[in-house]
Amino acid sequence: MIFQNLEVNYKDKIAVVTINRPENLNALNSHTILELHDCFLALESNPDVRSIVLTGAGNKAFVAGADIKEFAHFSIEEGKALAREGQEKLFNTIEQLNTPVIAAISGFALGGGLELAMACHIRIAGNNAKMGLPEVTLGLIPGYGGTQRLAQLVGRGRAMEMILSANFIDGKQAYVYGLINNVVSDQTLLMEALKLALKISKNSPNAVKAAIKAMNAGYDKNKNGFEVEVSEFGKCFGTEDFKEGVEAFLNKRKPEF
Repeated sequence: MIFQNLEVNYKDKIAVVTINRPENLNALNSHTILELHDCFLALESNPDVRSIVLTGAGNKAFVAGADIKEFAHFSIEEGKALAREGQEKLFNTIEQLNTPVIAAISGFALGGGLELAMACHIRIAGNNAKMGLPEVTLGLIPGYGGTQRLAQLVGRGRAMEMILSANFIDGKQAYVYGLINNVVSDQTLLMEALKLALKISKNSPNAVKAAIKAMNAGYDKNKNGFEVEVSEFGKCFGTEDFKEGVEAFLNKRKPEF
């Protein structure tokens, strides 16, 4: 895959996707969103990719936000279309991906950048990370799922405070809030993300896929998460991964998925 604004590298069944617009603090413009959409779908269909790490080029920003120049003169209908298309093409796509995506956050993750990280399944931040949803300072609100996912992750009260005040929080505070899974040194950030991705990639890909589907269903008002869990649990019994996992356990060896 060749992209203008992305770099993709592979190691040990892991794909590392780097948003490569450091001169713009990796801001999300429409072309980058489309490239990310195409990239994630291609990786999803690649059986050799078991997990994905998403990061930003340079040490200043994961993604500093959306590219404001693109929508500075939008109408109401254009604004709605911007949010809807972005959610459907990228943010919902990542959240519903069967392949787990780990966001490795260094520097600023603001606005659309934090929304992008929140759409990922797991988030790890470096100790210089700064996160926030400052859209209200522009006369806007988060439009790529931020009002929904932030509240799911940190609770309604803290989400209200972050969005209405436009305050930034650092990695430590984000960890306390439950916004990120771990905070590490900037020097070891990518290594820690890769270490976790490698651990995930050694597990049953069918079971990982089923777990993501079941957990996502619990946050979908149109689905019964418990019923989806029952269904996905049952389906696991019909897979080769289940046979391998049980045989390996009974024979006291590591499974090979």
